[in-house]
Amino acid sequence: MSSTAEIVVLLGGRLAVDFANAPSYPGAPYNDLSWEEFISFLEAARIVSPERSDQLLALPETDPRAAHALLTRATHLRDALRGIFAALVKHEPISPAWTKPINDILRITEGHDELTQIEGRWKLQFVARETGLDWLLAAVARSAAEIVLEGEAAKVRVCANPACGLFFCDKSRTHQRRWCSMAICGNRNKVASFARRRVPGAAAAARA
Repeated sequence: MSSTAEIVVLLGGRLAVDFANAPSYPGAPYNDLSWEEFISFLEAARIVSPERSDQLLALPETDPRAAHALLTRATHLRDALRGIFAALVKHEPISPAWTKPINDILRITEGHDELTQIEGRWKLQFVARETGLDWLLAAVARSAAEIVLEGEAAKVRVCANPACGLFFCDKSRTHQRRWCSMAICGNRNKVASFARRRVPGAAAAARA
């Protein structure tokens, strides 16, 4: 795995949710999506191999028009997913306009489910027909369509840390998960709460 893919944090629990969080760096979920971050996500999510990732990283130089078109389509899809998931979190209707980028990709990609062994475990994966570059987004679009069909049953949540904003699917037993990750935002909240209790007047100052 490349060094950039190693720092991509996949906390969403579903492929489409992870892509909505892209570039998925802690504390910066809403940055613009660069080509390098997009390819790093594809590698971290195992949509492409490290070897294919290296090839794609060179695409802006070898075929800038193709790279620009794909990144534009990917960004439109990511932004639409954020709209959809925000609506699910707020129990609001999903706008048909947000489903258009999903349908556009589903319409032009073909593929099939295939049993694949990964690290000794069998998984059912969607394998897109590899013509053009749009297939790179096929699995994400399919995952998004499944979540739209599930609606609130998908249990999409947003991190309780206002400075975070990462989405996740609550797969906890009690469905009371609040944080994108206990190791990241959950731990920070605990440390901040402890500090407020230890320092007189800190809680009031924090609210001011």
